[in-house]
Amino acid sequence: MATSLGANRYNRQNWEEADFPILCQTCLGDNPYIRMMKEKFGQECKICDRPFTTFRWCPGARMRFKKTEICQTCSKLKNTCQTCLLDLEYGLPVQVRDQALGMIEDLPKSDVNKEYYTQNMERAIANTDGTTPVGEIAKAQAANDLLSRLARNTPYYKRNMPHICSFWVKGECKRGEECPYRHETPTDPDDPLSDQNIKDRYYGVNDPVADKLMKRAANCPDITLVAPEDKTITTLYIGGVTEEINEQDLRDHFYQFGEIRSIHIASKQSCAFVQFTKRSEATLAAEKSLGKLVIKGKKLAIRWGRSQGSSRALTSKSEEKEISLPPVPGLPGALPMPEDILKGGPRGKKRPHPDEPPPPGTFGPQRVMPPPLMGPGPPPMPLMPPPMPGTSQAQFNSERRSQTYYPSQNPQRLGKYF
Repeated sequence: MATSLGANRYNRQNWEEADFPILCQTCLGDNPYIRMMKEKFGQECKICDRPFTTFRWCPGARMRFKKTEICQTCSKLKNTCQTCLLDLEYGLPVQVRDQALGMIEDLPKSDVNKEYYTQNMERAIANTDGTTPVGEIAKAQAANDLLSRLARNTPYYKRNMPHICSFWVKGECKRGEECPYRHETPTDPDDPLSDQNIKDRYYGVNDPVADKLMKRAANCPDITLVAPEDKTITTLYIGGVTEEINEQDLRDHFYQFGEIRSIHIASKQSCAFVQFTKRSEATLAAEKSLGKLVIKGKKLAIRWGRSQGSSRALTSKSEEKEISLPPVPGLPGALPMPEDILKGGPRGKKRPHPDEPPPPGTFGPQRVMPPPLMGPGPPPMPLMPPPMPGTSQAQFNSERRSQTYYPSQNPQRLGKYF
């Protein structure tokens, strides 16, 4: 139990008890069987200084342990996570959300005013079912294009990685791979992101992460879709479609723009094609859904489809072009046709018998290679050296037949001529 001076200023009836924390998906981790350590009144809230029930857990393998930093009352006032203090709906800092929605909420920061304001908000939260926002968030306007463009729809588990090992930075870490901390070069100490304050993050002032996101949004040009010149194209391409999204989900979103002719989902390519009956309806759907298409928590990309005629024309043009490739050196030439061999060899000549004497002016049968068809190759090699002087042709033929090891070396088989 916390026993600091700040804890004794409040009555224990105002100390907060909870059974489960208010966390975002990133801080909770990807493990569905997570175990948490719960401690009643484990520490004081970093905002209102009231003791509250703390939770500590490990979000995944090779991740650092995380714990709750603020109480649930302060979390509900700003609709933020108890650990990272980012907005639960958009995953953005409070400063970015307040500027995009036009919210101006000046919370009290003195001890007496802070206690009075917190007690009033607790009464307002107790009169609701827990899902209705209170305070300035309930009066905020609807989300705009800036929030939909900067919102993070998927968890960012890299934020749960361990801190950098200070011993490794100094060259003194002896744990090696067993070290639970990261062995990476730290960022520049002059980087504004290295100096973050939890109270500035909560109140939405002087937040370096929010300043970086706003500068990125200001420098990013507006994305526009250029409609194709072919007026017959009424199909829109939808990218990033998962197995959870079916045809009815796409129809429920696009029916508001006009009559839909057909919807085709390609599961292997993770995309879909929505075809409208009129070009004006497809144009309206592309303009209204660009950068705002979110179905079942998944942000989808949208583009214009292509006509089948243009793709066929491109295919026919590519087929008309002759592809010339350089010859591969060192490949053997083509073998003779079987009908030529059956007729007695190329050009109708009779195949000589192995025991017949060679023609005059030659030493013996030699293998003759046909000329290569795919470029110059190595010179033809004889099957075996010519007979030595003083050796008869019969002895030479018997030695040649005794040295035949493979069927392809047998001169009596088809496929080889001499």
